[in-house]
Amino acid sequence: MTLIEKALEFENRKFKFVTTSDRILASREVKALILEINEEYKKSKDGELMDLMKRLTVVKQRIEKRLKGKPLTA
Repeated sequence: MTLIEKALEFENRKFKFVTTSDRILASREVKALILEINEEYKKSKDGELMDLMKRLTVVKQRIEKRLKGKPLTA
């Protein structure tokens, strides 16, 4: 499976992480994918790779927002 196929598969998954450890693993996985795609982008400067990285970054931000939880208000 190529790097782009992995990224598209991750992007199209159902994001229903029941436990915190599932969210942590997903966050780490998407971070690794983004870094790998970034290395390829540096070599080829392909705009599609940049778009893919941006979409994965949005997914990563959603997962991390969920990890941090609601802020406590006083």
